[in-house]
Order: sequence, then C-alpha cells, then structure tokens
Amino acid sequence: MLILLNKPFGALSQFTDKGTQGSPRATLSDYVDVPGVYPAGRLDRDSEGLLLLTDDGRLQARIAHPKFRKPKTYLVQVEGDPTDADLSPLRKGVTLKDGPTRPAEVRRIPTPELWERVPPVRFRKSVPDCWLEITLTEGRNRQVRRMTAHVGLPCLRLVRWSIGEWNVEGIAPGTWRAL
Repeated sequence: MLILLNKPFGALSQFTDKGTQGSPRATLSDYVDVPGVYPAGRLDRDSEGLLLLTDDGRLQARIAHPKFRKPKTYLVQVEGDPTDADLSPLRKGVTLKDGPTRPAEVRRIPTPELWERVPPVRFRKSVPDCWLEITLTEGRNRQVRRMTAHVGLPCLRLVRWSIGEWNVEGIAPGTWRAL
C-alpha cells in the first residue's frame, strides 16, 4: 500500500509526539488512521505538502534512501527578487556546513495556485518575494531552506509538490489518497 498525504503546516512527520512541550503537536495519527504504514522520509514541521507512507519496507527504502536519488520537487516562496545569476549557485551546488550539495534544478515560477496556509505567511509591503521550483535528488535535513538562505533568499513557505512520479495535486491539506 502507498498513501499520498498532503501534510499540513505544523504537523510532525511521525505518528506520536515525544516532544517535551506543554501542548500536544499534530502528528500523522491526526490525519491517517491506517495501521502498519510508516513515512518514507520526512518533511519538516514548518513545511507542507507530499509525504508518502507505506507498509512495504522495500518500497520505503527505494523512496527514502539517498542512493536511489528519487527527485523531489518543492515550490518555495523566498524573500527577495533573484536574478538568474542569483540562482546559478543553486544549480551548480552549494557548500553547506555538512558538505557540498548536488546541483539542483531551479527556476522562477509564477505564484502557484495553492491552498491557504494556516497560519498565513507574513506579508511585508517593503520586502519583495517570489516563487521558485526546486528539484533535488538528495534530502538532507532542512536542505532547501539552508540552500536558499545560503544564497541570500530566506524561505517563507515550502511545499513539497512531488517525489518521483507521485505528486500532491488534488489532495487537500490533511487528506490523503491510497494507491
């Protein structure tokens, strides 16, 4: 079984919250009531979009393990108005604290038609922003955010749109579709 979940902003990519915070945080169990499935990879709490869950350990490894280089595409709202030259380092790969990244496919895109985020992204009249489509073939911790920050483009909103051949199109936040 493979489940395509549109993970909402603020939800953890796990079924239980072992945090020490006072109020409970949303987890996958708030959205998926299917026994025996586990996430194939992770998506940060402050990111949203496609998270794949499966009950097949081999499929989980093929999706999540870096050696398989499954492309992951993100729609990213960044602060700033980058030129092609500003995006060039991302296309070549940048060196982060944990080493060099693989080159990413990066392009500016028009504002995508997405669901409203709760809470909404803070809008500032004096600071321009734009949307990028970024495709990676690796998946380090907070990699997209760190890469865009590295080139002076802080991330405002991050939506994982697709992993390999699967995407989140037509799946509302907090809902899922089984394949």
